[in-house]
Amino acid sequence: MPRKASTVATLPGPVARSLKVLGANLRIARKRRNETMMAFAERMQVSVPTLRKMENGDPTVSMAVYAMALWLIGRLNWLAQIADPAVDEVALDLELTRIQRSGRSKKVTWNKP
Repeated sequence: MPRKASTVATLPGPVARSLKVLGANLRIARKRRNETMMAFAERMQVSVPTLRKMENGDPTVSMAVYAMALWLIGRLNWLAQIADPAVDEVALDLELTRIQRSGRSKKVTWNKP
């Protein structure tokens, strides 16, 4: 039997809840399309138990399985946008703080023509 990653055993609550919500949303999307688990699993090229795990938010399901489900429901573009650096507010704040601190140590003089 494969060993579970230690990360899976220590998932923070918000991470586990997000996976459950994502799985539930994918289940709803499948049902709204009137697809059986067997048919959807076949289209995803996974087993029904794997699809069931994904829909239950199981953290051991690979990202590729989630990506395939998103592709089948026409939402794959969403995946690429998750970690888009252009909207990473934490990194932006850190960068601005670093720039402001480096600016304090240097005097800026403006030469007027």
